Amino acid sequence: MDLYTEGDPIADTKAPDGPIETRWERRRFEAKLVNPANRRKLTVIVVGTGLAGGSAAATLAEQGYHVRSYCYQDSPRRAHSIAAQGGINAAKNYRNDGDSVHRLFYDTVKGGDFRSRESNVHRLAEVSVNIIDQCVAQGVPFAREYGGLLDTRSFGGAQVQRTFYARGQTGQQLLLGAYQALERQIGLGNVEMNARHEMLELVVVDGRARGIVVRDLVTGEITTELADAVVLASGGYGNVFYLSTNAKGCNVTASWRAHRKGAYFANPCYTQIHPTCIPVSGDHQSKLTLMSESLRNDGRVWVPKAKGDNRNPRDIPEDERDYYLERIYPSFGNLVPRDIASRAAKNVCDEGRGVGPTGLGVYLDFADAIERLGRKAIEAKYGNLFEMYERITGEDPYEVPMRIYPAVHYTMGGLWVDYDLQSTIPGLFVIGEANFSDHGANRLGASALMQGLADGYFVLPNTLPNYLANAGSFGKIDASHPEVVAARVAVEERIQKLLSINGDRTVDSFHRELGQIMWEHCGMERSEAGLRKAIDEIRVLREQFWQRVRVPGDGEGLNQSLEKAGRVADFFELAELMCIDALHREESCGGHFRAEHQTPDGEAQRDDDRFAYAAAWEYTGDQPVLHKEDLKFEYVHPTQRSYK
Repeated sequence: MDLYTEGDPIADTKAPDGPIETRWERRRFEAKLVNPANRRKLTVIVVGTGLAGGSAAATLAEQGYHVRSYCYQDSPRRAHSIAAQGGINAAKNYRNDGDSVHRLFYDTVKGGDFRSRESNVHRLAEVSVNIIDQCVAQGVPFAREYGGLLDTRSFGGAQVQRTFYARGQTGQQLLLGAYQALERQIGLGNVEMNARHEMLELVVVDGRARGIVVRDLVTGEITTELADAVVLASGGYGNVFYLSTNAKGCNVTASWRAHRKGAYFANPCYTQIHPTCIPVSGDHQSKLTLMSESLRNDGRVWVPKAKGDNRNPRDIPEDERDYYLERIYPSFGNLVPRDIASRAAKNVCDEGRGVGPTGLGVYLDFADAIERLGRKAIEAKYGNLFEMYERITGEDPYEVPMRIYPAVHYTMGGLWVDYDLQSTIPGLFVIGEANFSDHGANRLGASALMQGLADGYFVLPNTLPNYLANAGSFGKIDASHPEVVAARVAVEERIQKLLSINGDRTVDSFHRELGQIMWEHCGMERSEAGLRKAIDEIRVLREQFWQRVRVPGDGEGLNQSLEKAGRVADFFELAELMCIDALHREESCGGHFRAEHQTPDGEAQRDDDRFAYAAAWEYTGDQPVLHKEDLKFEYVHPTQRSYK
């Protein structure tokens, strides 16, 4: 089966060479600037209002650019960043426990299984220090110790306490900080906010991104919005699996429309499975609920030693329990990275030692912590998380252990960008989870918030001007330009096609079936046979979708079935590319675990000689074209990744 062709290699030409500690400083100095009087004449579109998009729109507007911001939610405050729970990493070393910018850099490169760029990761570690100061100045209520100093806790993949937090609602508090900065600029007239608008196409004129086509989700009106540059901050694509920890509205459409217009899509198979989620309870579910990784600071993970032991967990004595993470990984214990913890949970469940009604669960037990610290201390740290768990399951985690199991959470793949965060389409910049650049094959916990705010507050505002400095040569365009008209017509025709099929199956039925295929064959474990089978099944199902889907209503006004249909149509195309990417990468690394490539003790086995590259895929309408970006490691040399 010929699934792809190989094209010319690709390289990041924007990252300076020389000492890694000074690369970002030198890039900022070398980048062109736009004087304040000229900034007022330039317009930037920002799609998405999460931590990356909200902070970018606020910062660019404060610099003096005119910003048009778009989100499909009814308010920027509803962006999915609000769901993040456990914390945000920063190399402040407040604990004096050996942390540093270099250690955060090292932990992140190692945690990503040596599949990320050193230059990008070091910049992220540098900027992390500023993020905390920025957020404290905004009034973000980080947890504090008794004396008033900012508190920190541990997260997976690190042996230092560098994670700042606000109980179990860190994302919400950080988003409110970015939101108030955004609202200030809206009030000043520098940001034009467009909520309940969905981007359905990218406008490319003379090879440059010059705008987007959006649909008003309330009225159904389709409009073309033009600008001098476009910034995508539209999040990840985990909902291709149907069941995930993502909000149901999360989708890939903005990124996929850009991909079809020429933006390369990098490493789509790199999916993060989060080990700490409430297990699936039945076929009725439409999403899964995350339990913060921070719980693994004090909760101990275990299963019964004997298969099929269905006793109440409190009736199982200590010598009949297997604290398997502590046993297998004594150096990191319960705080191993997410990919390691997820596979370990799958393995014990595959052995028949899983717990709960389905057998797909492990215990997260706080009995020792409550005895050691007292219930009040645990309530102060995790009270809202415990309350959420009890509301969903009906079980009190203060009295009985939580039951958890891995679930799809985050996607490390995304649109390919250079060091300036610019895609392969000039003028299209991609930030936050929508790009691929920082996390390699596995994201360490509490680093998503760090990347989103780093990109929005500190990186993009320093690199976008380098592009906009030449805006005078772009030429004026309006809605009558042939490329602009073509983009709008393509959207209208696509909507009419979806509405006209009038088949016998719902959008959700197709999405659920696609998700089952992806989870089975491109989820926690992949194999050549499974991936080839998945590709065949996806193609058959996609053909059925375009023949049998039923979208009730019309395009005039609110129609959530129509919204979902367009998103699922894009998920079908993405799913096939994910499987092709996973099939071509004949190694295991991070969240990409190929059954054929594992060490004798079941760990991921990389093949650095053949696969130490980022896979950047070009859309052709037929077979995708693979462009390889070689990864060079000068400071953190690849070794067998061990947390034992």
